[in-house]
Amino acid sequence: MHFSWFQLIPGINQLPVHVASAAACTLIIAIISIVAWAVAGKPEEALIPDAKPSLRNFFEVVVEGLSGFVDSILGHGSEKYVPLIGSMFLFILVNNFFGLLPGFTPSTDNMNTAFAVGLFVFVFYNVMGVVSNGLGYIKHFFGPLIWIAPLMFVIEIISHIVRPFSLGLRLSGNMTGDHTVLGIFLELVPVGIPMIFYVLGMFVCFVQAFVFSLLSMVYISMATAHDH
Repeated sequence: MHFSWFQLIPGINQLPVHVASAAACTLIIAIISIVAWAVAGKPEEALIPDAKPSLRNFFEVVVEGLSGFVDSILGHGSEKYVPLIGSMFLFILVNNFFGLLPGFTPSTDNMNTAFAVGLFVFVFYNVMGVVSNGLGYIKHFFGPLIWIAPLMFVIEIISHIVRPFSLGLRLSGNMTGDHTVLGIFLELVPVGIPMIFYVLGMFVCFVQAFVFSLLSMVYISMATAHDH
């Protein structure tokens, strides 16, 4: 087990490391959200951007980028999914970056956390499928042809059940590999060379958060489509 600063905090050291990391990252996101809310000001003030670079401009760019990202996948009516996808993306991204700090372990490299987020996505897109299409959502599990409906039902059920596992395994596996490589080079050559892997690690952290969010939106889009 790698050293973690959480081991030095009474009470916190009794928790699993991934739980402590997830809680710390959630607290960081909450603080960032409060700061963003504080600098946003009144809605009418947001119509005129600040003349100089500011925190408000930064958060506006982030929110606009996330909104555009969601809209590009989900299209019309995507605005209602922005808070969910944005929160999930930031949770995964902050947790991934958290592991780049010496003495900290990202909760996303633990299958329990990764699978929990994947399971949430699984429940959410199926619920939205039923909400959007009613019982018609269930029909797509049987396919277009009656004579192969039983076989299609089994195949569809298996494919859906696998999704949260695949999301979790992809995230935890990549994060474990990335931070393991970084840790090895930090021990072998503590100066200079690890900077290369820090840059690569930051790229991997972003890509994994992006891919997880992208696949989640694809599942939501497929479930809420009205052509089942």
